[in-house]
Amino acid sequence: MNRLSAHIGYLYTDLPLAARPAAAARDGFTAVEHPEPWDLPLSAWQVALAGLDLPFAQTSSGMGGAKGLAALPGREEDFRTGFLRALDYATGLNAPFLHPMAGAGGQEAVYRANLDWALAQLRGTGIRLLVEPITTIPGYHMNSFAAAMELQDRMGDGVALLFDSFHAANAGIDPARWVQENSARIGHVHIADHPGRHEPGTGTLDFAALLDALQDAGFAGAIGFEYLPSIATTASAAFLPGWAERLSRKVPT
Repeated sequence: MNRLSAHIGYLYTDLPLAARPAAAARDGFTAVEHPEPWDLPLSAWQVALAGLDLPFAQTSSGMGGAKGLAALPGREEDFRTGFLRALDYATGLNAPFLHPMAGAGGQEAVYRANLDWALAQLRGTGIRLLVEPITTIPGYHMNSFAAAMELQDRMGDGVALLFDSFHAANAGIDPARWVQENSARIGHVHIADHPGRHEPGTGTLDFAALLDALQDAGFAGAIGFEYLPSIATTASAAFLPGWAERLSRKVPT
């Protein structure tokens, strides 16, 4: 069954970072993720995750104070330094994906050169790059699903798409239909309802159809929950048993 991953940069923010994995496990999540795990040393993560059976699903290469650096001219050295730090963490935490966030106001030539360099750093590690179209940050460089697909086609199997239900809906895309047509592109999934970006059930998205599409496609990766809780995180996660039960009905092949 798919791992259900708590994005602990969004969830359990009332707790210290080191306490969030245990809270996620208690509430029924079966993986965790965080965009900047170096806020804790690796040894502290090992302690926080010990005995919880919570794989680390994915991380980013860091925000750099600018929602990412991968496309920003003049920040190439900062991007590469941050990426190598993130790679150390991804390796130490056995994370299968690393997301080099593009940043706002970038340039395509810089973005592609940095991603080519990043992909070279991952050769032989078993870690893949994630590319995510983000539709809510003004001027964000990678803001189009079509552009993300074109980039993936150019760069090959080392790149997977991070599909976010909220960003899809925000772009006028039906999440379930997009998955039906493009499931082979997806490495990781993010879930938030639309509008509002809160937990499932607070907006208009048809998550039953989305889960059916993911299962019919045989998607076996982690499904991450990157939402803004409208209530306390534990209460907002009351949907988890139902999702787990639904996902257990059909085993991806």
